[in-house]
Amino acid sequence: MAQEVPMTDAASDPVAEPLYDRDRILGLLAELGLSATTYDHPAVFRVEDGPDLKAQIPGGHTKNLFLKDAKDQLWLISAWTETEIDLKKLPTVIGSARLSFGSETRLYAALGVRPGSVTALALANDPDHKVKFVLDAALAANTAVNFHPLTNTATTHLPQADFRAFLAAMGRTPIVVDFTSLCRVEA
Repeated sequence: MAQEVPMTDAASDPVAEPLYDRDRILGLLAELGLSATTYDHPAVFRVEDGPDLKAQIPGGHTKNLFLKDAKDQLWLISAWTETEIDLKKLPTVIGSARLSFGSETRLYAALGVRPGSVTALALANDPDHKVKFVLDAALAANTAVNFHPLTNTATTHLPQADFRAFLAAMGRTPIVVDFTSLCRVEA
């Protein structure tokens, strides 16, 4: 049974402890037989942080945006760090209402992570699929991807096939978007 974490806002009840933390998500990746390599490092809070660190870890490095739309639908976008995301034009492509950033409280309640640690691996903390997942086509084209393992003090490297196997194990089919031409592409 999940413990209660004393974190509330005016519009919500206390938030339950997430199903997965760093150790449990790494354990899940191992249980799934996925080839994951995790690198510990000082905390990284922004995409611009740690260029030397990123240079040492092969694969596509990510930026991850936790958003909500005007109808309170939650969204997670995982994109290659170099990708430019136009949040004003994106709603017509993904079928959302106007997008804005989700609050820290909503982020923790939905994905069990704090700002700076947003990651596609946090989808494991959303078994009810309340958060829709958008994957950048440029990131999907990388042979390997790098995500925080639910904490910004480490980076987990996964071959693309293993990342897709993780998504499948979570029952997720991403909405793949080519942000250059702003269109959906086949997953």
